[in-house]
Amino acid sequence: MNKQELVEKIAKEANISKARAKEALDAMTGTIASVLKKNDSIALPGFGSFSVSKRKAREGRNPATGEKIQIPAMKVPKFKASKNLKDALKK
Repeated sequence: MNKQELVEKIAKEANISKARAKEALDAMTGTIASVLKKNDSIALPGFGSFSVSKRKAREGRNPATGEKIQIPAMKVPKFKASKNLKDALKK
């Protein structure tokens, strides 16, 4: 499902216009990004939680040349599904 299909689904489920659904989706994703940027986390009961994880610097290889490269330490977003979401997928 792409963003446009998700907007259409949200609009239909919430009985709102596609423009309003797009605004809501953009606001949600923007807010999640903003909160994670501050190294904070977000918990959505029944859905899951978003947090920031830190990866250590490590050595890797360029797949084209086989040359060793240094991969810097970085922060990455992490999502952990709730038990309810996991159970919904089992059905």
